[in-house]
Amino acid sequence: MAIHLSDRKCVACEGDVPPLDASQIKDYLGEFKEKWDVIQGKKIKKEFKFKDFKEAMSFINKVADIAESEGHHPDLFIFYNRVVMELWTHAIKGLSENDFIIAAKVEKLIS
Repeated sequence: MAIHLSDRKCVACEGDVPPLDASQIKDYLGEFKEKWDVIQGKKIKKEFKFKDFKEAMSFINKVADIAESEGHHPDLFIFYNRVVMELWTHAIKGLSENDFIIAAKVEKLIS
């Protein structure tokens, strides 16, 4: 039985690995229930909508807990009841498995 991304742990990335290619990105995206957008082959992005600001902030705090525990942090943009999340690995200027691990853990929050 394969281990789901949400059960994996992020590993430190110091720029010593190449970013994922289009085929690898497609494979990782296939593990998600939700649609994540790929931005220029370098980032994944998703918008989350909530009832109100308080619910959006509760979500942000849960994402912050995940990010801190994994040592891998998304870019988050808050617009009252919407949160836009972008994930990419700065050290390699592209996507790594870590980005998909965080996305899977966040997706588990909303399912």
